[in-house]
Amino acid sequence: MGDGIFIGGGGEGYGTPQQLLLGFGNRHGLVAGATGTGKSVTLQIMAEGFSAAGVPVFLSDVKGDMSGIGASGSPAFKLHDAFMKRAATIGLDLQYSAFPATYWDLFGEQGHPIRATVAEMGPLLLSRLLELTDVQEGVMNVAFRVADEQGLPLLDLEDLQALLVWVGQNAKDLSLKYGNIATSSVGAIQRQLLVLENQGGANLFGEPALDLKDMMLLDAQGRGRINILAADKLMNSPKLYAMFLLWLMSELFEELPEVGNPDKPKLVFFFDEAHLLFDDAPKVLVDKVEQVARLIRSKGVGIYFVTQNPADVPETVLGQLGNRVQHALRAFTAKDRQDLQKAAQTYRDNPRFDTAEAIREVGTGEAVTSMLDAKGVPGVVERTLVRPPSSQLGPIDPAERVALMRSSPVAGKYDTKLNRDSAAEMLARKAEAAAKAAADAETAQAQADAQAREYHNARRYDGGRTTTTRPSRASKQTDVGGALANMVVKELTGTTGRRIVRGILGSFFKAR
Repeated sequence: MGDGIFIGGGGEGYGTPQQLLLGFGNRHGLVAGATGTGKSVTLQIMAEGFSAAGVPVFLSDVKGDMSGIGASGSPAFKLHDAFMKRAATIGLDLQYSAFPATYWDLFGEQGHPIRATVAEMGPLLLSRLLELTDVQEGVMNVAFRVADEQGLPLLDLEDLQALLVWVGQNAKDLSLKYGNIATSSVGAIQRQLLVLENQGGANLFGEPALDLKDMMLLDAQGRGRINILAADKLMNSPKLYAMFLLWLMSELFEELPEVGNPDKPKLVFFFDEAHLLFDDAPKVLVDKVEQVARLIRSKGVGIYFVTQNPADVPETVLGQLGNRVQHALRAFTAKDRQDLQKAAQTYRDNPRFDTAEAIREVGTGEAVTSMLDAKGVPGVVERTLVRPPSSQLGPIDPAERVALMRSSPVAGKYDTKLNRDSAAEMLARKAEAAAKAAADAETAQAQADAQAREYHNARRYDGGRTTTTRPSRASKQTDVGGALANMVVKELTGTTGRRIVRGILGSFFKAR
């Protein structure tokens, strides 16, 4: 089975051995089933199979038990005998082995820090993450447009917050070009950014930003590295989790070249708890996911959604998932039974059994499967015993995780956060320049007042007559200069002048 990944087989009462053909690995897939039915093991053995075939993998470790991929299974494991019995039943020569794993963590605690810049995330995903209204999203789009036109790099939350302050201060002028900008909307966005920052979201934004090439590495034996994102803590902020993974898919789509129909995928992406991406998602976001899923396979990337129920995935996306592993679904309520029938209808019928009944009855570690055949057509549904994993089942020891991180090919690359010159610093300098201009204006006023006093002191009373000392040429020049300065200062301190001073910052944005 060198051209595919062995998923499982069966003995009496089960179907033919099932394998996921590598040539169709970028046709996407679905792993579904209720809690405790074996989805995590299926995810683990699929990741192992792609890795062994030289395909890099990215997956999220939601429950904290996928880290064991980096360690070898062992005969000392309590399920060893059960694993060997199942391997014999399905005709598998089970060999324990560790797989090359790279550990990542948005919070930098259980893996290498992983970051994106605010500009890379974009206004659409940020607005979704912050749960902004349409009006507030419009303000966010204006802020990004101004940053782009004026050459202001948006790298971290500090940059975005500073830019929004400037947008609020110049709302009247910007409204003439971009439409109404309410300062109340700016304030609402700032409050949402503060909430995100308090939840640890600031860790996601900044530099050094993730280099996608570091997600697509092979080890010395040619096996694909399995990138494991620690998501147990991240799940406390489900919007952040979903937006990060959607951003990652979008970046892969934007940066990878077209490869057509490769012999095997360039990268396989597992999206665990996929329902978080679609829950309460606006249509524009669902459309974006559908577009990425439809087009990214031509870049050689396979996306596999892992979720409890196929109904969690919109039909427009579900229809693109060719390789499917369906673990047991519970059917206790009328809606459960409806979802069960709906799931069964997405498979090619097998005359040997009722698909809906099989989905309800399969036990832990068993599944109803359908893989694309050699012609790219979904195979007939089969009942399958899923193969045991070769790597360790369950979490890795923390000390072993640290050791693997130290030997990682990206060790030290992302550990220290950078803070290069960007929007916040640029705007701060411009504000400082405006303050200096205002101070210079005050100094000019003081000088003009002093010159006026000097002129009047030159007048003296002589013998009851008022005489005036004729000023020298230099004094005349000084008087003229003082008068001009006095006039300028009066203008600057008047209503019109205050508008000029307030607009000093704006003048800096007339050109990059």
